[in-house]
Amino acid sequence: MLRVRFAPSPTGYLHIGSARTFVFNWLYARHNKGTMILRIDDTDVERNTQTSLDSIFEGLKWLDLNWDEFYRQSERGDLHRKLANEILAKGLAYRDFTPAQTADPEQSDDAKSHTSGSTWLFNPEMRAMSQEESDRRAAAGEPFVVRYKVPRETRTDISFVDEVYGRQTKATADIEDFALLRSSGIPTYHMASCADDADLQITHIIRGQDHLTNTFKHVLIFEALGVELPKFGHLPLLIAPDGAKLSKRKHGPVVSVTTYRDAGFLPHAFVNFVCLLGWSPKDDRERLTRQELTDIFTLEGVNRSNATINFSEEDPFDPKAVWLNAETIRTMSKEDLSAAVLPYAQAAGFKVDAARMAQITPLIQERIKLLSEVSTVADFFFLDQLAPYDPNELVPQKGDLAMAASVLERAEEILATATFNHDGLDQALRGGAESLKIKAGQMFQPIRVAVCGRKNAPPLFETLEVLGRDVCLKRIAAARQLLKGTV
Repeated sequence: MLRVRFAPSPTGYLHIGSARTFVFNWLYARHNKGTMILRIDDTDVERNTQTSLDSIFEGLKWLDLNWDEFYRQSERGDLHRKLANEILAKGLAYRDFTPAQTADPEQSDDAKSHTSGSTWLFNPEMRAMSQEESDRRAAAGEPFVVRYKVPRETRTDISFVDEVYGRQTKATADIEDFALLRSSGIPTYHMASCADDADLQITHIIRGQDHLTNTFKHVLIFEALGVELPKFGHLPLLIAPDGAKLSKRKHGPVVSVTTYRDAGFLPHAFVNFVCLLGWSPKDDRERLTRQELTDIFTLEGVNRSNATINFSEEDPFDPKAVWLNAETIRTMSKEDLSAAVLPYAQAAGFKVDAARMAQITPLIQERIKLLSEVSTVADFFFLDQLAPYDPNELVPQKGDLAMAASVLERAEEILATATFNHDGLDQALRGGAESLKIKAGQMFQPIRVAVCGRKNAPPLFETLEVLGRDVCLKRIAAARQLLKGTV
C-alpha cells in the first residue's frame, strides 16, 4: 500500500509552503487509496517550541484534512541510534574522534577543511582508523561522531529518479562523510528522517525542492539499511513577487497559514489556492471541489518552475486566493455561511447570535470576499448608532438637499405604518416616490444612507426588514436632524 508522510519541524508557525506539502501528500494518498502519516520531526530540541507545535496543529486542523497515523520523532530516538549503529557495524560508517572545536565534526552539510578553505569531505586519519583502535577509544569514553563512509573508490556517483525533476545525479567525490550521530548520541536530521521513513515503510517522499540535495545522502542511508528505496517527488519553491524565496524570517506573518484563517479565508478555498501553486489540472480549471482535486491529482501535474505568491504591504493576500475565496462564499448554503461568518462578527465586538446572523447573511453573501469583511460590510446591522457621515451623502442623483429632506419626511410617515416585509416596503416606498413626483431611485438613496450610513449597501427592502421598524425610524429621524440647518 502507498504510504506518504508530512514531517514538519516545530520551529515556527505553519508556513504556506509546508501547508502545500501537506495538501499534496494528502491528495496523493487519497487519490491512490493510500495512508497519510503526520510525523512531527522534533529532534532539534534547542529550536523546537510548544508555540510552534500548537501553530502547526492549529493550521492543520483548520485545513480540515485528516491523517491516518501520527508519530513524534523525539519518541523514536532508540530506533534512530539502533539503526545508525547497525550501519556502523556493517562497516559503512566510522567513528570520528576529531575534537569538535578543531574540525567541527558534527557539521554534515557545509563543514570546511582545517586550513585550505576548500569543502571538507572527510578526515583520512579517522576514516582509515582500524576497528580495534576505534573500539578501544570508544570504550575509553572518548567522544566521537558517527559518520557515513561515502564510497569513493568503489562508486563514482549517486543517482535517483525524481517524480518531478527527473534523473538526478551527484558525484560521490562531492559528498562529504556526513554525520549520522552527534557526539551527544543525538541523531542528525538525515539519520532520524531516514530511519523513520524506513521503519514506517514510507513508499513516496513528497517534499520541498530545497530538500533535493539532501536526497543523495538519504539514498545512501536507505541502501545501508537494506530497505527498498522510496520514490521521491520534490515540489517547486514558493517565491515572493521580488523573486526571493518565501520565508518566515523575511516576509513575516504573510506566509503563515493562520494569517489566512484569521483574515477570513475558508479552508477549502485556501486548499484550492495552494494546489494551484506549482500544480495544475490538465484542463486548466481553477475552481475545484475537494473531491475533484482528489480525483485528478497526480505528481505529473506538478511543475518544475517556482510558483509566485503575489502580495504587497498594502494587500497581503494573492488576488487569486481572494477571488477563489469569494467564489467559494457565493456557492455556500446560507446556513453554512452564516455559521462560518458568525465568529468573525463576534470577534469584531458585535453582539450577535446565530439567529440574527442567519437574517443578515443572505444580504451580504454577494458583497464579501473574506469572512472578516462582515465587520465592515455589515457593521450597520449591529451598531446602536451609526458613525457620522456627510449630509451630502443623502442627496439623491439629480437632486438636492431639499429633495433629500422631503424624501426622509415622507419615508418616516410611510415606514411608521407600512407592512414590514419586502413586498410591503416595496409597494409603499414606490408609492411614496410617485406622491413626491420623483424617481424610485431618488426615493431609495436618502433612505439607504439614513439607515446604513453609506450609499453602497445590501438591497434596501431586505435591509429595512432585517433592521426592523424601530431602528429604521430612529435612524431616519437622526438623518432629518442632520439635514436641519443645511436646507
